[in-house]
Amino acid sequence: MPRDGMAQGPGADGAGHGWERASLRLRYGLALREGQQVAPTPGFRYSGMTPNDMAAWATVYGWQGLGAWAGVQREGFSLRRESALLSEGSLLRAAGGLVGRVRLGPVRAELTAGYGFAQLPLFGGAIPGAPAFQSGERQAVLVGGRLRFPLLLQLQGEVRGEYPLVLSAKDAAGAEARSRGFELGAALRVPLVQARRWSGALALDYQYLHDRLSASRASSEQTLQRVGAALELSWFDAEVSRASAASDSEAPPPPPAWGALALKVVDAQTGEPLGSAPVTLVVAGEAQAPQLADPEGLLLAPELEPGEVVAQVRAEGYQLAEASVTVEVGARATLEVRAQKLPPQVGSLRISVADKRDGSPVPDAVLGVGTRELRVNAAGQVRLDDVAPGPVSVRVTAPGFQPMEEAAFVVAGQEAVLPVQLLPVRRVGHATISGRVRSTQGRALVARLVIPTTKVRTRTQAQGTFSLKLKPGTYRIIISAKGHLSQTKSVTVRDGEQAIFNVDLFPRTRSR
Repeated sequence: MPRDGMAQGPGADGAGHGWERASLRLRYGLALREGQQVAPTPGFRYSGMTPNDMAAWATVYGWQGLGAWAGVQREGFSLRRESALLSEGSLLRAAGGLVGRVRLGPVRAELTAGYGFAQLPLFGGAIPGAPAFQSGERQAVLVGGRLRFPLLLQLQGEVRGEYPLVLSAKDAAGAEARSRGFELGAALRVPLVQARRWSGALALDYQYLHDRLSASRASSEQTLQRVGAALELSWFDAEVSRASAASDSEAPPPPPAWGALALKVVDAQTGEPLGSAPVTLVVAGEAQAPQLADPEGLLLAPELEPGEVVAQVRAEGYQLAEASVTVEVGARATLEVRAQKLPPQVGSLRISVADKRDGSPVPDAVLGVGTRELRVNAAGQVRLDDVAPGPVSVRVTAPGFQPMEEAAFVVAGQEAVLPVQLLPVRRVGHATISGRVRSTQGRALVARLVIPTTKVRTRTQAQGTFSLKLKPGTYRIIISAKGHLSQTKSVTVRDGEQAIFNVDLFPRTRSR
C-alpha cells in the first residue's frame, strides 16, 4: 500500500497547496528476521539482522481523492551458523492498485485495494544440516488502510495495516501451496523543506510482517521487522501553484508555520489545578471555540498561528481570568492562567450578649434579626451565616434586663462582630399614678378617688390634680365629684413606672 499518499503542504492541512498530485517515498534500513521451517524434518529455527533493506513507493492522484499507487521492496537474506555463511539471497515484494483518500477533521485517512506479489523464504538441499536458500511465492489481492494525524511542532504520525486475500501460492518447485499473513506499520514524518509546488520530509518508518507458506514438501513461517529512514517528496496541485504565481502581488501571504501552546489553569490562592475549566484561545484577534482542560487543568494546542495568544478562562465559581503569551514558529510556549475565586455574596454576623455590670454572659437572651428569632448559647453568643451585606438591626431581650436594639454592618465575605451589653431592670418597689380631674366644661374639680382593692381614698387638689404611689399591679380607680357622673378607670403599672391620665366628668342633668 502507498506510504506517502496523504502528505500535505505547509501547515499540514493542505491550505497552502491543496491535495498533492504525486508523491514518492524511498526507504533504506535494516531487517530483523525471525522464523522457522518445520518441514522437511528435522526442521530448524533462524533469526538475525540483515542490512540493505530497500523500498520505494509512488502515488499519483487524478480526480480529488482517487488515485493509483505502486511499490517495490527488496529484502536481503543471509543464513549463518556462528560466523560461517550457509546460504544467502534476496526476496522481492511488488504491489500496485487504487487508493482513495478523505479528511476526517485533522486526521487524513486512505483506503487501498490492489494486486500484490511476494517471495517468501523456503529452504531445501540434500546435505543435512546445511539448508539451501530458496523461495516460494504468493499472489494476492491486498486491502489496507492508513491514518495520518498531526503531532507537536509540525510533526506527523501515521499508522497503517494491510491484509492479503491470497489468490495463489507456490513452493520453490512450483507446486501448489497455502499462505497467509498480514502487515502493520507506523511512521513519524518530520518536514524538511517546503516550496511552492513540492515539499520534502524525513520519515522514520517501522514495519512488522508475518508470513506463512505451507506446501507438501516444506512449511515455513517468519516474522519480519523493518526499521529505516525514508526520504519523502510530494508534488502539489499545479493549478493552485499557477494561480498563486499569477496573483502573487494580490494574494495574501501563505499561512505561517505553526507553533504550539501548553496551558495550565490553577487556583490563584492554592495553586491547585482547575480540572475541566473552559478555555477560549484568542489568536490573531479571533476567539476560537472553547475547549475544556483535562482533569489536571492542562490543555495542549498543537497548531497555533505564531504571535500573541490570549487565553480566557471562565471556570464556575471563579472570576474571568486572562493571560497571554507569544507563540513562536516551531516552538512550544507554556502558559499558566491563575483564576481568582468570585467574592462571596454574603457575610456572617457574630453576636455576644453580656451583663454590663460585670461582663458575664447572658445565656437566656433572645435575639430578633429580621424575621428570625435566635437564642444564644451558654457563652451568650450566636453566629449567623449567609447574612446579606449592609446594615442589620438586632433586637435583644432577656429576663431581668432592659430590652435593647443595636445595629451592625455586614460586609460580603467577612464576619461582623456585635457585642451587646444589657442593663438590668431597675426595681424601686412602687409605681406612680398621676393626672387631673375636670368637668366636660373644662373646669377643675375637687374629686374623690377610690381604689377598692387597696382601700385607698383620697381627694384631688383644688386644681383637680392628684398623685398616688402604689405597688406595681393592675388597679380599678373610681372617680366621682359632686354634681357629676362618676367614672371607673382600669390602669396597670410596673415597677418604677409612672402612669398619667386625665379624667373628664359629665355633669348630672336635673329632672323637671
